[in-house]
Amino acid sequence: MKTVCLYFQVHQPLRLKTYRFFNMGKDHNYLDVSVNRSIMQRVAAECYLPMNNLLLRLIRENEGAFKVTFSISGLAIEQFRSYTPEVLDSFRELAATGCVEFLAESYSHSLSSLISPEEFKSEVDAHIALMKEEFGYTPTSFRNTELIYSDQIGEQVAAMGFRAMLAEGARHILGWKSPNFVYANSIDQKLRVLLRNYKLSDDIAFRFSNQGWGEWPLTADKYAGWIADDNTTGEVVNLFMDYETFGEHQKASCGIFDFVAALPKAMLSTGKLQFATVTETAANNQPSGVLYCTHAMSWADEERDVTAWLGNELQNEAFGKLYGLQEKVHALNSPDFNYVWNFMKASDHFYYMATKWFSDGDVHSYFNPYDSAYNAFINYMNVLSDFANEMDLALAEQAAPAPAKKRSCAPKKSAAKKPAAKKAAK
Repeated sequence: MKTVCLYFQVHQPLRLKTYRFFNMGKDHNYLDVSVNRSIMQRVAAECYLPMNNLLLRLIRENEGAFKVTFSISGLAIEQFRSYTPEVLDSFRELAATGCVEFLAESYSHSLSSLISPEEFKSEVDAHIALMKEEFGYTPTSFRNTELIYSDQIGEQVAAMGFRAMLAEGARHILGWKSPNFVYANSIDQKLRVLLRNYKLSDDIAFRFSNQGWGEWPLTADKYAGWIADDNTTGEVVNLFMDYETFGEHQKASCGIFDFVAALPKAMLSTGKLQFATVTETAANNQPSGVLYCTHAMSWADEERDVTAWLGNELQNEAFGKLYGLQEKVHALNSPDFNYVWNFMKASDHFYYMATKWFSDGDVHSYFNPYDSAYNAFINYMNVLSDFANEMDLALAEQAAPAPAKKRSCAPKKSAAKKPAAKKAAK
């Protein structure tokens, strides 16, 4: 029996408003609240709610034979609390089935694993606490931002107590090897690494509605046949994708929900396939070998590296300035400053500054609210400069001998306060 591991990434950044040089020193509300609210409510209506309801029905119909895995960023949870609490309720219903696993990740969907082990661990700890609070669930496996992985990052993740982690089945890392096996980290071989089968995953995530694709239309039976085929070597098939694939990137009108509805029965009826969560897949399959990855890889773009976020001078300048503030943020230890620090770390801001062309440029443009990488950089740096100035003033007040009212960098964290709701235990 081959194991099919379905994993979905759930993330929405907190988007910045247009923030000009003349706002600095006067306006410390950095977020475009109306845009964040409208996007979250739209995606909830088109993707999160209908897809969660569909998965809940499929889990019940298949009586435990159908399983899925999620990771949900802390920034997404904050927006669910503020704008669409019904989405959180639907995720709690899924958690209560016992057929859904939630992974740990960096709270802010950040790139901290590439620069600061301390910040990385702090974010992971905060995310674990959030999963316990919202779902009564303690994650046992890990997914890094955009599947960013290297030998050293895997070693850090293993040191945090995780025994399984996701990564991309990148060709330049695997060589002749197949992604359809479980691998071990090269430094700490107790860490199991599950690799994304990018071809089969992208058949759904990117090609499903493309009528120019040679395999269009893709049916559940055809797709299950590909995976069950004896010529598809391996023990596991890891299908990892953005959750927003369903209803947002691939619209309901193209039949994506009908495809998902038919998929469990099509796969299970082959008699050759079974579903498992990430932790189950890692535990039930011995590593076929060691995975060596000396430089960070990801699931983004043709290169499958980190150049989507740190591939040009603009991105690296902003990244360096941001993490240059780390010690000051920790010294202040203010809820309001921490709140801003968290949403400023989101990898999306650096993605908007990419200057890639050709096929990857089209993908970047689709997700980019800015007219150009330069405008994204200027807007981000204006906000970051004001944030840094406010921190310096707050630190000066903190060090002052006379009592003084501490500065508070808006927006307030209380704006994302969670409404009271009944939690579902695992």
